[in-house]
Amino acid sequence: MHIPHGFRPRTFLSAAAAAALTAGLLAGAGTATAVSPTSPRATAGSKVVGYFTEWGTYDRKYFVKNVETSGSAAKLTHINYAFGNVTGGKCAMGDSYAATDRAYTAGESVDGTADTWDQPLRGNFNQLLKLKKKHPNLKILWSFGGWTWSGGFGEAAKNPAAFAQSCYDLVENSKWAGLFDGIDIDWEYPNACGNTCDSSGREAFRDVMAALRAKFGGKLVTAAISADATSGGKIDAADYAGAAQYVDWYNPMTYDYFGAWDAKGPTAPHSPLNSYSGIPKADFDTSATIAKLKGLGVPASKLLLGIGFYGRGWTGVTQAAPGGTATGPAAGTYEQGIEDYKVLKTKCPANGTVGGTAYAKCGSDWWSYDTPATIATKMAYKNQQGLGGTFFWELSGDTANGELIKSIS
Repeated sequence: MHIPHGFRPRTFLSAAAAAALTAGLLAGAGTATAVSPTSPRATAGSKVVGYFTEWGTYDRKYFVKNVETSGSAAKLTHINYAFGNVTGGKCAMGDSYAATDRAYTAGESVDGTADTWDQPLRGNFNQLLKLKKKHPNLKILWSFGGWTWSGGFGEAAKNPAAFAQSCYDLVENSKWAGLFDGIDIDWEYPNACGNTCDSSGREAFRDVMAALRAKFGGKLVTAAISADATSGGKIDAADYAGAAQYVDWYNPMTYDYFGAWDAKGPTAPHSPLNSYSGIPKADFDTSATIAKLKGLGVPASKLLLGIGFYGRGWTGVTQAAPGGTATGPAAGTYEQGIEDYKVLKTKCPANGTVGGTAYAKCGSDWWSYDTPATIATKMAYKNQQGLGGTFFWELSGDTANGELIKSIS
């Protein structure tokens, strides 16, 4: 069972040259007249898209300021703000307190200025506007859906035009004017099962994306999509090829292929780049996903390579090599069976690689996750395949100095 990590939830340039190049590439990207809907906003391979979670400001204490202080803001081309809800056939706010109301102290704020009681916009949205002031080429998209909030897409698909209008009105609300450069749809999964099951039909996803493109014009329209490349699997359940003409790019979720929802194992890396002898399920690897989507006719430049900034693990494991039995999920800080890279790098350092990603056994726990070294391997693959760039889930899993995002860039 493929459970995505959603809401529970080449040529090296100098920094100055890269900034100049990015500025030139992104100029005019926000105006409908300047770009046709399918024009690339940047050269293939250069996009770096990171998810920022709305709820990360609570227990995780990961604020927009951390995107700046970690050095991540300087490396990102786009941030996906996760998640807005989908309910009643419409796009809706997720947590309005976190998004627009929470008051930030001077020490928590991107620019060192505290919020006041009477300012019209506070919260993550105001902090993200401050981040954009520091990084004028940074684009921000509002992501809707995710694992928990995808149940509403079936109803939305009954009237795609009305859904698209509701999303546009929310994303473009004058209270946060200038914040969002487009919309990202995380429907898990069209005409298939995720947290809930959808039976809206194979064409529903294409129809929704067509309506969003018609409404959003030259603004960005993207989607996170299934990585299930099996015959008759989740990619086959929806018309991703037909919808590709309407999106700027897809984010195939090439992680969470394996995990401790299979409590007894076998242990396997959750984000393998390619297959290996003994992999528990054929076509559950990144290379198979990309090959499948390209084979359907999705342009390589519209596919981003997905990286997880976290690991998945089991406990009760005696075998160091993959394929061992387990007794259940390993303990995690926020959720069983999952842990941030920033914790795992010291708690359970990687001591092996398989399928182009890393794994580690410490005590009776067995974890798999990407490291700077395995991300470098994946970047070589991304370049060789001519993919449009890289995206990752999610910013707070990285170290305080942005170790993983630096290995992407």
